[in-house]
Amino acid sequence: MSQLVKIGTRGSKLALWQAYHVEELLLKAGLKAEIVIIDTKGDQILDVSIAKIGSKGVFTQELEDQLLDGRIDLAVHSAKDMQSNLPEGFEIIAFTEREKENDVLVSHDKSVSLKKNVVLGTSSTRRVSTLKHFYPHVKTVEVRGNLQTRIRKMEEGLCDALLLAYAGAHRMEYDHMIVAELDLDEFTPAVGQGSVAIEVAEKLDPVLKTKIATACNHLETSLRLRAERAYLRVLEGGCSIPVFALANLLGDQLILKGGIVSLDGKERISIVVEGNADQPEKLGQELADKVFASGGKVILDQIKLTLNK
Repeated sequence: MSQLVKIGTRGSKLALWQAYHVEELLLKAGLKAEIVIIDTKGDQILDVSIAKIGSKGVFTQELEDQLLDGRIDLAVHSAKDMQSNLPEGFEIIAFTEREKENDVLVSHDKSVSLKKNVVLGTSSTRRVSTLKHFYPHVKTVEVRGNLQTRIRKMEEGLCDALLLAYAGAHRMEYDHMIVAELDLDEFTPAVGQGSVAIEVAEKLDPVLKTKIATACNHLETSLRLRAERAYLRVLEGGCSIPVFALANLLGDQLILKGGIVSLDGKERISIVVEGNADQPEKLGQELADKVFASGGKVILDQIKLTLNK
């Protein structure tokens, strides 16, 4: 008889899409699965920006509590929401195949463009800072909540369009509302954007751990995200720090592009490094060293000083 694997997830439609996707992968591998919905601090506090709540564990803490006491076997997260350093006793054992990584503009108004004087809804400091750098005439407004809530707020007149990850808009079947797919050189995504991360407690039965990883992990995506997350780890970046990175695999080589942008958008550092795909963490460290040497450390320190005021 197959072992029952309990999947912990947030309750939004997008989070549930991710959980059902993982359930499907587990079922294909011959495992039984049950989905457990868990409310997180990030879901409960919607009137305060993520940066002010404190980005560490804002969408993960409650799921990790249940991993630790065994109420769930694995937790499903958007990989881009995962902090760079996990608390002691936890590990990521799989990354699902990555969706297209681009940011997109979502609106009912097909004429919306970054070239116009528009108001965009976003809760991402990376996106706000990037807009300030490349499109300083564009205004932004803080918008939080699940995707359906954000769209409702846009329809009520809060903004002209939403600035979102393609993956979320696509998975929620809002493709018809995508009015622009943004350039990856300008809007280099958040680390992990487009993939689902599988987190477990280190003490989970190793046999079950291996079965879950074998069923869910996509090797190319895993190599790419390990490089990106190694970069993020050095910068100690959470959701509130405007850093970005995107790795691509070409043969046996990883090409990693990443950097940081100041909160006011005036300074932006973007660097590309290349190395062997079998050493993704080393490549992430190399990128971090080069970003820091190019002035990134000064920008990072200033960002942390501003956010901690």
